[in-house]
Amino acid sequence: MKNSVVIKGNKYGIIVVLDKKLPFDELKEEVAKKFKESSKFLGDSSMGITFEGRLLNNDEIREMLDIISANSDLNIVCVVDNDKDKENHFKKSVEDHLNELSKNDGQFYRGTLRSGQVIESETSVIILGDVNPGAKVISSGNVIILGSLKGTVYAGVSGEASSFVVALEMQPMQIRIGDYIARASDDNNKKIRKVKKPETKIAFVEDGNIYIEPLNKEVLNDLHF
Repeated sequence: MKNSVVIKGNKYGIIVVLDKKLPFDELKEEVAKKFKESSKFLGDSSMGITFEGRLLNNDEIREMLDIISANSDLNIVCVVDNDKDKENHFKKSVEDHLNELSKNDGQFYRGTLRSGQVIESETSVIILGDVNPGAKVISSGNVIILGSLKGTVYAGVSGEASSFVVALEMQPMQIRIGDYIARASDDNNKKIRKVKKPETKIAFVEDGNIYIEPLNKEVLNDLHF
């Protein structure tokens, strides 16, 4: 059982190689032990993670991430899937929708928005970069951020509550969609439903509240640009 869990690192994150024959409950114990032993070495970095050697379903991945979080100081920001067919299918779906948005006069911005910078648009906006704290994006349509959202976004500012916000990493200071507002600092009153899964997130209005949920293929197919 000595090598039932192996942690390997590269410049993008870590790879966790799992024994495919060990019962899952025993494997979880080994993962907890391995990350606890390696905690000081791994530090408190933010990184992606890949699981190899064993096929995990979504529930098992969530369990593994919870175990890693409980036994280390790592901030896992994404899970890299080695299933190339699934990855390519999802990538094509995203690209098709982004191309459609572009044809509908969507605005593209390439680069990181830093504190004090503001983008305003009468159309939907795609940001090819991060939105840092203190930066702001204001759009009459949808806002898609192919990076981290840590600033403020106003989508559907003309009152369109059907607008949405998508980000690869969703940690906003404030999100406004139509006439609805959610603030990250307002722990008691905000209506953001936080999700721990390290996935691309979408913020949308439902029943008068703003929610943040994982963006998957089914949700993507339901979006209307």
